[in-house]
Amino acid sequence: MLRRLLLDSPVSRAGFAFATGVGLAWGLPLSVGRVRRHGELIVCSGLPSWAFRRGGVCVGRVYLTDRNVSPAILRHELVHVRQWRRYGMLFPLLYLLAGVDPLRNRFEIEAGLEDGNYLPRRRGG
Repeated sequence: MLRRLLLDSPVSRAGFAFATGVGLAWGLPLSVGRVRRHGELIVCSGLPSWAFRRGGVCVGRVYLTDRNVSPAILRHELVHVRQWRRYGMLFPLLYLLAGVDPLRNRFEIEAGLEDGNYLPRRRGG
């Protein structure tokens, strides 16, 4: 019952919308690069490196980065958008509980370790 209330529900979608607003509030003023849409993803580029961890971060449907916008990365971040929509504001907590090691974090594994540049791309792939 609780799962139906919190996951893939109006509650999770409200959290997803809130997170998207936070991502826009953070990304738009700091972005000195191009802001564009890539499918469901809003890409804010040109941010200073202190504004995100690793190569970038997805907050709701907003991807914050400096210049890390390859097709593979955007494909990876689109999976994170779906994760945000499914889990809403539970996503940051669940992500933290999954661990900081991307090779063991189930959300990074689901998004694709190769696409996320956590593993070298296999030949022929």
